[in-house]
Amino acid sequence: MENFVEIAIYQVKPTKIEEFEGLLGEVVETQKEQPGLIDLKYVKRGYNIDYEQIKEGLPPHRLTKIVKCVKYILIWEFATKEDYGKALQNLYQKYEKQLNRCLIMPHDKLLGDRIY
Repeated sequence: MENFVEIAIYQVKPTKIEEFEGLLGEVVETQKEQPGLIDLKYVKRGYNIDYEQIKEGLPPHRLTKIVKCVKYILIWEFATKEDYGKALQNLYQKYEKQLNRCLIMPHDKLLGDRIY
């Protein structure tokens, strides 16, 4: 399997959560139209788990306050790196400025070939 995957971590300003989530609706529709797209997921971090919970087999606990930001994770997978490159170009041309206004810093990108 040689599909190409990006995992992006967005740190959204607490005052921009509503704007960011509203924009995601439009962004996702654009992402779904990209040639070569295999899978697309967004996750809003809302839980934490510590070692004691893991040892006891307990579920994670819900985060109850925002300290600095709210984290969102994007996972999208493509058939090839070339498909990914074109999709990313299209996304940035349409939404880069709007997305960046919602963030406390540029988002992190983790890129690689899927191995399983």
